Amino acid sequence: MKKINKQIAEELNIKETQVEAAVNLIDEGNTIPFIARYRKEATGGLSDETLRELGERLNYLRNLEQRKEEVIKSIEEQGKLTDEILQSVAIAKTLAEVEDIYRPYKQKKKTRATVAKAKGLDPLAQIIIEQKETKPIEEIAKEYINIEKLSEEDKKNKDKVVENAEQAIQGALDIIAEDISDNPKYRKEIKRQCYREALIETKAAKEGEKSNYEMYYDYKEPIKYIPSHRILAINRGEKEEFLKVKIEKPEEKILSYIEKDIIKGNTQFTEMLKDTILDSFKRLIEPSIDREIRSDLTEKAEDKAIKVFGQNSKQLLLGAPIKGKTVMGFDPAYRTGCKIAVIDETGKVLDYTTVYPTEPQNDVEGAKKQLLKLIDKDKIDMIAIGNGTASRESEMFVADMIKEASRPVHYVIVSEAGASVYSASKLATEEYPDINVSIRGAISIARRLQDPLAELVKIDPKAIGVGQYQHDVNQKKLAESLTGVVEDSVNKVGVDVNTATPSLLSYVSGINSTIAKNIVKYRDENGKLKNRKQLLKVPKLGKVAFEQCAGFLRIMDGDNPLEITAVHPESYEATEKLLASIGFDKNDLRDKEKLQNLREKLKTIDIPKTAKELGIGEMTLTDIISELSKPGRDPREDMPKPILRSDVLKLEDLKEGMILTGTVRNVIDFGAFVDIGVKHDGLVHISEMSDKYIKNPSDIVSVGDIVKVKVIKIDKERQKVALSMKGI
Repeated sequence: MKKINKQIAEELNIKETQVEAAVNLIDEGNTIPFIARYRKEATGGLSDETLRELGERLNYLRNLEQRKEEVIKSIEEQGKLTDEILQSVAIAKTLAEVEDIYRPYKQKKKTRATVAKAKGLDPLAQIIIEQKETKPIEEIAKEYINIEKLSEEDKKNKDKVVENAEQAIQGALDIIAEDISDNPKYRKEIKRQCYREALIETKAAKEGEKSNYEMYYDYKEPIKYIPSHRILAINRGEKEEFLKVKIEKPEEKILSYIEKDIIKGNTQFTEMLKDTILDSFKRLIEPSIDREIRSDLTEKAEDKAIKVFGQNSKQLLLGAPIKGKTVMGFDPAYRTGCKIAVIDETGKVLDYTTVYPTEPQNDVEGAKKQLLKLIDKDKIDMIAIGNGTASRESEMFVADMIKEASRPVHYVIVSEAGASVYSASKLATEEYPDINVSIRGAISIARRLQDPLAELVKIDPKAIGVGQYQHDVNQKKLAESLTGVVEDSVNKVGVDVNTATPSLLSYVSGINSTIAKNIVKYRDENGKLKNRKQLLKVPKLGKVAFEQCAGFLRIMDGDNPLEITAVHPESYEATEKLLASIGFDKNDLRDKEKLQNLREKLKTIDIPKTAKELGIGEMTLTDIISELSKPGRDPREDMPKPILRSDVLKLEDLKEGMILTGTVRNVIDFGAFVDIGVKHDGLVHISEMSDKYIKNPSDIVSVGDIVKVKVIKIDKERQKVALSMKGI
């Protein structure tokens, strides 16, 4: 265990004591959000991202240790365990290395070598590999002809018969070829050379066929430099049968390396062994090395894509809420009409309808009349337009319509990813049993503007759709990663226990979907919860779950003002002592005037001294002070607000050199897509993000960021816009 902790500490560049504390807390069943927030003293303030990475590595390295034990046990049972094997297994850093060591001792299916061994040709293979015998090998091989010695029954079985010297020699060489292929030292060196010098080469599967993969129809790139998005694109092109892919290896170097190790001077065996080494490489080593390299490249590319997807999703989930506004959700479409839903500031549905301002009906006047009536009747402040099919036509219609509205109305383009998945879900049916499936999408779009997090947690994280190649990656890994991202986001913001839906509650630390439903049922039967302690009356919510979840659940108008903050019940006593020491009381958190004075007083606290006096850690005290300074504050308030628009831009309006403000919609390996208010998002390539060298676009921008961009190229035919962030 100490070895694993040491390795994780080195990999993540943190202290071993931090790893040890985190591992103990994870093993005790604490959740990552709880450890990140309430056990900072123990872990030295490790973030939720670092803790999740630590958890993943811990899992991998424990599996690695377990596999090492299984391999050693299996080799020992075969009576073949040596000190050298023990040493090799001990220093192996990956599961692939351990499997390479185990390869020669694995139970094999029938191969040319196993057949030759069954014929008793092992000693002949040994003579050839030792290269000492001066007697012609053909003479020696005659001793292994067994056809005369076999029964009539066995003679019928080709796998048992050695008819002549040539057959005996070939069988012995098959054994040598497999031994070479199974040698972990050779495999390790071959992989090392390939990772250093091999190229990935792609060709068109069918000449002249049009596809999205034409740039890869005659393409080569060193595997040590190829970025993850290209690996995933090539994989997809191969899967869709547009591309043929191969790894071009430094074959001569590889063969020369093995020959040098095996061939001892110039003997009758030299050419024979050279041919066998080539056969071993071509027939046995190359196909499996190719598979391993492709699998390794894919795994690394998938991990990168999952990370990008997670970062983008987190930004989307933590988008700034727009509170206290009545919103019209506008779900654009053509033939079936645009679905409209109006919700008040609490998210309650006031009205819904369908209008047809787009093709083929083009009932612009009728739609305008209907919606202006709703704006007046429901006192609508904002219109949230989904960014899917017919979004830009709908935007033009809305921009034109609000000019005639009797009150000031702005519109916002909202990501509608997953809205249709949600509309048809069991959850949506439970929420709106009497409302048509198609209208539910418009409700979701409106609510996403009011509270992105509360709405997006209702959707399978994969359907949020802000990544690259999310459908091509390992779906189990993606689901695990995104569940973690949603958990971290929900717990960072905190949840109002009296208004939250079961889907939102189920992501709170320590709460599963059963407990989440039980909380809502308890709330429905007993009225609003007045204090966190009441949670212990909820069926299945025991002391362990309470410890994990209590600090993340808010009670806005309950008995204890501390419960509108993230202060954990275990710190109530220390918090009250802190307030008393500076002449305040927890009830002052509800008094605006006193709260202002309290803020000023909290700034003067000597943290090391006070922490000692209260018997709590400095990090915990810092968090308590932060919570008391802004009770009930939503951390999303610091996030960029959506751009409110009142007019629309057309591609024809754009000119090179124009400076625009836009919203980052997606961040990928090679840049970021920015919504500048025209039909298609513009691309800021990584090379146009900064005058400095950038390794990763997410170092510069995040989904939801509001950025200033310059138009540098307009391709009207392909409806593409290139943007730059340099020098603005």
